[in-house]
Amino acid sequence: MIIDCHGHYTTAPKALEAWRNRQIAGLTDPAQQPKVAELDISDDELRESIAANQLKKMQERGSDLTIFSPRASFMAHHVGNFETSATWAAICNELCYRVSQLFPDNFIGAAMLPQSPGVDPKTCIPELERCVKEYGFVGINLNPDPSGGHWTSPPLSDRHWYPIYEKMVEFDIPAMVHVSTSCNACFHTTGAHYLNADTTAFMQFLTSDLFKDFPELKFVIPHGGGAVPYHWGRFRGLAQELKKPLLKEHLLNNIFFDTCVYHQPGIDLLTKVIPVDNILFASEMIGAVRGIDPETDFYYDDTRRYIDASANLSPEDRHKVYEGNARRVYPRLDAALKRKGL
Repeated sequence: MIIDCHGHYTTAPKALEAWRNRQIAGLTDPAQQPKVAELDISDDELRESIAANQLKKMQERGSDLTIFSPRASFMAHHVGNFETSATWAAICNELCYRVSQLFPDNFIGAAMLPQSPGVDPKTCIPELERCVKEYGFVGINLNPDPSGGHWTSPPLSDRHWYPIYEKMVEFDIPAMVHVSTSCNACFHTTGAHYLNADTTAFMQFLTSDLFKDFPELKFVIPHGGGAVPYHWGRFRGLAQELKKPLLKEHLLNNIFFDTCVYHQPGIDLLTKVIPVDNILFASEMIGAVRGIDPETDFYYDDTRRYIDASANLSPEDRHKVYEGNARRVYPRLDAALKRKGL
């Protein structure tokens, strides 16, 4: 089985964006604030949005199951207040749940949290619990910077985040560290802010002893880990100077990297530097990079091609990357598959 651990609902029907635009307009003009019931998206519309897009590409590229969460750039936690985010997260998570019910063999959910700058993360717990208990979601996306590029929140190692971590351990779910839209002109959203956040999160973990408090906590750092694999020697050296254990002992029981790296040399570096047990297949297709690479004539985000072509991976290694590691890092996914006899 080929499991893609990083998928977003980037092709949701246009009615969702129209409703969101009204919600944002309502922040300054309450007369424009829409009711949740005014968003009417049929099952047929959901089927069409998936079958012609994500599912079609999964079938063309040979992947079986996608861990599916709301569109990352649409999370926009910096917009409005907690109530704004709570309503928006509930809507987006429900749509992903409906997709998972319409295509149960191909999609399973991961939750967007209703984060808001300056608001206690424990306010996210009701939505997290609902998604796990009622929707059967297998993970969450955690935004380390709800301010949208201004970094006003404490580092992920701070006790500020512990209410979320306690629930993650209780439910045995990992978090993908994933920021949203940048509203800081210095940082392009997908080209800078996303990769900055991946690298920053890793360094926050490195400088802390978070995993002494939460030895079972698991994080997936997306987009190949940002700059981390490319600068592995720097991070090893910094850990040494900080009198931390070797990175394998200090972090690699808890931190994993996906394969959203969109060229062969990048995947070759990732699979050479990072232990295979810490790499999970992912494509984030129909996401940040949607075009065709003129050097190969294949889509940049067709990441299976790079895994298949990597000389660094044995057949056993590929099995870990494609399936085994995801089932280990996402125990609720493994349990759901076993219930199906898979």
